[in-house]
Amino acid sequence: MSEHAVVIAGGGPTGLMLAGELALAGVDVVIVERRPSQDLAGSRAGGLHSRTIEILDQRGIADRFLSEGQVAQTAGFAMIRLDISDFPTRHPYGLGLWQNHTERILAGWVSELKVPIRYGTEVTGFTQDDAGVDVQLSDGQVLRAEYLVGCDGGRSLIRKAAGIEFPGWDPTISNLIAEVEMAEEPEWGIRRDALGVHGIGRVQYEIRDGQVVYGNEGPIRVMATEAQVGSTTEPTLSDLSEALIAVYGTDYGIHSPTWISRFTDMTRQAAAYRDRRVLLAGDAAHVHAPDGGQGLNTGVQDAVNLGWKLAQVVHRTSPESLLDT
Repeated sequence: MSEHAVVIAGGGPTGLMLAGELALAGVDVVIVERRPSQDLAGSRAGGLHSRTIEILDQRGIADRFLSEGQVAQTAGFAMIRLDISDFPTRHPYGLGLWQNHTERILAGWVSELKVPIRYGTEVTGFTQDDAGVDVQLSDGQVLRAEYLVGCDGGRSLIRKAAGIEFPGWDPTISNLIAEVEMAEEPEWGIRRDALGVHGIGRVQYEIRDGQVVYGNEGPIRVMATEAQVGSTTEPTLSDLSEALIAVYGTDYGIHSPTWISRFTDMTRQAAAYRDRRVLLAGDAAHVHAPDGGQGLNTGVQDAVNLGWKLAQVVHRTSPESLLDT
């Protein structure tokens, strides 16, 4: 049995940031990630908020992200763009940077901190006692830890196995998002109508004078609101075609999808973020409409909030009650 102070289930942005925080504090931590590598199919979330960049700056790694992303005024509320350029911060802006790059950069930092990541493995269950947690893995191994943190997404196995309730509101709207190729030139940009919000743009883009300028080639990112809410099946190219035709009157000859996903405005929050030696962070603790990369940014900020507290408790500097905050 391998022993660690902390086992993190999930190697997305939340899990990576938490691992980095703990490693900086001298805590023995390991990440268990079910994907075979850090590679993501598709670009996923679109960027970083000002507060997230501030956090990365506090850890001395903001420049790694800024050097690859596109600075822009991205803050907004209820579709109203807010200019925060005069805010009292070194980073009064957002950063356009797809999640696959964010994860790659975070993983590189975590690797420098010598945090092991067990790819191709997932947590299948756990049992906890007064002294620690036995974490069962899909490869048959067991890890012994003082604490287990579920950073394993909205369908979190850790949350469910801990018996933590996930109350909230069911979805009222459903959207498809994908990266595809198109045989015809589409209508670029955002469209709003009675059905919802839709958009078509290339994954490769530049921001010039505050305006998005799409590249001339490469995958096309599509978002379309579906006419019906409640589908539980995996979305298909046919589903996306149907949604596009309903909005644009054509599907522009979509083909060769890199990935297709469905998201809703379902909003839920864990009834507790802690059950004794098991904790939750990121989407495992709360889900909501992901527009604007809210989930990624909130998760990274969760990780920083939890990281120093968990390190204090592991080092016996602070009482366990600190984890209830």
